[in-house]
Amino acid sequence: MNQPKLACCNFIPDVDELHEFAIGHGFDGIDWTFHRDDLPQSPDDVQTLRSRLAQLHPLELRYHIAFNKTDLGNADAEHAKEAMRIFRQVCRVVAEVGGRVVTIHVGLGLDSTLDLSWNRTIESLSHLVRYADSLGLKLCLENLAWGWTSRPELFEKLVRKAGPWTTLDIGHAQISPSVMSQEYALEDFVAPQSDRFLNAHIYHIENELGHIPPDTVDQLRDRLCLLRELPNCDWWVLELRKLEPLLQTLKVVRAFLKEDPEE
Repeated sequence: MNQPKLACCNFIPDVDELHEFAIGHGFDGIDWTFHRDDLPQSPDDVQTLRSRLAQLHPLELRYHIAFNKTDLGNADAEHAKEAMRIFRQVCRVVAEVGGRVVTIHVGLGLDSTLDLSWNRTIESLSHLVRYADSLGLKLCLENLAWGWTSRPELFEKLVRKAGPWTTLDIGHAQISPSVMSQEYALEDFVAPQSDRFLNAHIYHIENELGHIPPDTVDQLRDRLCLLRELPNCDWWVLELRKLEPLLQTLKVVRAFLKEDPEE
């Protein structure tokens, strides 16, 4: 793979300031996260968002949906139906503003999978993948730190059966119970479908304080080497939303990218 594109999150509300920051620090793009409370609801809202995003040119944009407790596979049929309505809506918004890649989750914000249906998750995710494809979008599934997508064997099964593209969160993967227990290796997240990964989320680990930056290249080297072996994973999001941790991670990632891969 060639040098990856480095992206930061839309952690600065003012898009002019975000543009100045990203350009000034040499980022290639912005990974724009939607939350439930800022999702455009009307054509005017979409036009306002389109105008804001245009101010980020020439930075590339990809999209990330962070909707807690909004699951396509909810065991309650009405809740699942509402989740599908919301996800279809956000896919339309992303397409209308010119987006091409969007990342979603299964089980985000839940502390148990008891309220989820495995079969409904696969059926509904498959439907949403097809719907996104009809809009010209590549829908990606991200691995979480717990739950079905934290288990390499179930993550692979969801991808194989429902057909999404994928996003590898290396901080989540590092603390996956399956990896921590050595039942699986981190490489098992990617081995069955290495060509499906389009994006990576980069930081060291996630804990009760949030996303923690790496102190040294050594803390990330093995995981970044793994990413470089993925043929289509050219979008590396430094997923930290505070200035100093983000710049620390940028420093570490750039140091890694300067290393000779043959050494």
